[in-house]
Amino acid sequence: MAEIRTAHLMTMKLAVTGLQAIGATPSGNRRVGLVAGGTFEGAKLKGIVLPGGADWIMGRADGATTLDVRIVLQTDDGATIGLTYRGLRHGPDAVMAKVNAGEMVDPAAYYFRTAVFFETASEKYDWLNRAIAIGTGYRPPEGPVYDIFEVL
Repeated sequence: MAEIRTAHLMTMKLAVTGLQAIGATPSGNRRVGLVAGGTFEGAKLKGIVLPGGADWIMGRADGATTLDVRIVLQTDDGATIGLTYRGLRHGPDAVMAKVNAGEMVDPAAYYFRTAVFFETASEKYDWLNRAIAIGTGYRPPEGPVYDIFEVL
């Protein structure tokens, strides 16, 4: 296979309620972003993000930020889906300072990508257990927004 094909799976918006600072660890500056909820919508599924998820964020010495997120989705028909992703966000120092300060920045001005995986007991959404997805993101003040694409 000489190319990777994808199909838009959903757009997901997360509401983050605050950060728990762990501090400068040997691996980098660790903080935990608390996910209070959110929404997701696509052609095959839509619903809400349940409160209680978290993003274990690491600020690295090279200026990049790594993301390690676990959340639970609830579809509009009542199914629950575990969603995990690891991601990477970086860009020019001046741009990232604005993003980190909560300012709206053009998503084309920085790199924000994720690798997404799913887990569910739902028969209807069982196909997600065998899917890998990738996402592009941006960070408006109210919380991150992702366009997530199923790798076909």
